[in-house]
Amino acid sequence: MQKALIVDDDSGIRWVLNRVLSEEGFEVIEAGDLATAKDAIEMADFSIVFLDVFLPDGNGMQALESGLFSCPVILLTAETTFDHAVEAYRAGAMEYLPKPFDLDEVRDLLHRIQPKKKERKKKELTLKEKKIANKNVILGKSQAMQQLFRMIGRVAASDMTVLITGESGTGKELVAQELHNQSPRANQPFVAINTAAIPAELLEAELFGHEKGAFTGADKARAGHFEEADGGTLFLDEIGDMPLALQAKMLRVLETGEVQRVGSTKTKKVNVRLLAATHQFLQKKIKAGQFREDLYYRLNVIPVHVPALRDRRDDIPELAHAMLEKAAEELSITPPILMDDAIGLLQRFEWHGNVRELKNVMKRLAVLTPGPSITMPDVALALGSEDQESGNEPETLEKAVTRCMQRYLHQLGYAEVHNLHRQLLEQVEPPLLHLVLEKAEGNQLKVADMLGLNRNTVRKLLKQYDIDPRYYK
Repeated sequence: MQKALIVDDDSGIRWVLNRVLSEEGFEVIEAGDLATAKDAIEMADFSIVFLDVFLPDGNGMQALESGLFSCPVILLTAETTFDHAVEAYRAGAMEYLPKPFDLDEVRDLLHRIQPKKKERKKKELTLKEKKIANKNVILGKSQAMQQLFRMIGRVAASDMTVLITGESGTGKELVAQELHNQSPRANQPFVAINTAAIPAELLEAELFGHEKGAFTGADKARAGHFEEADGGTLFLDEIGDMPLALQAKMLRVLETGEVQRVGSTKTKKVNVRLLAATHQFLQKKIKAGQFREDLYYRLNVIPVHVPALRDRRDDIPELAHAMLEKAAEELSITPPILMDDAIGLLQRFEWHGNVRELKNVMKRLAVLTPGPSITMPDVALALGSEDQESGNEPETLEKAVTRCMQRYLHQLGYAEVHNLHRQLLEQVEPPLLHLVLEKAEGNQLKVADMLGLNRNTVRKLLKQYDIDPRYYK
């Protein structure tokens, strides 16, 4: 495996470059200064070096001129003048990247140093993308996401409290998970809790734990989420919905680092990094008397904002492909191909539900698309309108089915068609079963009732199409 060295005192820059280089198949070594870089060079041979000009213990360009590096070097610089570019090339740089840089520029540079392996790298990247599709990772090449990646890289290593803001469905929990994964606490617990999903009267016991007999139903003592996350990270989603009375107790925990179980007089010291998230404007809630101002400042030590999907439309093709791959694998089907006109409509859509809504739409398309490719009419149907720009009335089910059947028959060629009724049933029944199973959350009795079939018939159909109802529970 080829090795790459990143020399930059900005941990955010290192994190972004590390991510791209790793995707391209490089083993990555990081250095925050020239001294660490020199030690790394003595220990390993590198295929490429990304070198910052201004470092804590010296000048990167001077180090390049001295002959320290024996492989292609990419200079990283905030200066983009003509004179500076000439100076960089004279010093021996293969290329220079002005900050902030585009991730595609980095990939192009990597392909330039390994032209004979370019095609192989493309295949490896495709495999990598399939692996990514099956994991909860943050995807995006847009400038907005690059800024987010840099922020994650800068703050992940600290123990400071982070308040993650953004609309519902933008992926705030993924950001929290990544902050944990990139921190020194990565091998310790990551505990996530949605405070809005737990009744107010139970939330205190969930967070801080309780003693036996503390309330009705407390038949034994139980540790709370703060204790479960001891040594690791606790993520509190929708912190804006936390009751005022509990906010005061939360503030005390942040100030003292101690928790007290419900029904106990003793406190316990915990070592927890707290990450919180909200889609609400907390300062507005503060003015309305619904959120404590002192708690807000305790939480908002480092603010991280996750952009809405409509503010990073360039990322939609990558996200859509990855989600389609994942949905197809979960459903054990061959993923259909996303056509350019379909991607165009996805990019024009407003996505008020953000990435979560896109994920649901791609899953719907994986199930409902009748042919091997997804076209603009397929996307329009999945989105609930014929064309977002046309303003036409939503397409009726009869028209949609007719259109899909026409395309299916066209693909068959209308020649020597036999058993057409059975063929159409085999195309229609599986997506119908998937949709009803999703609605019924995998309950086969509900499925049978919704379809107007007996349970044995439903079981036979599920077996026939190799559909596992447990997937929807």
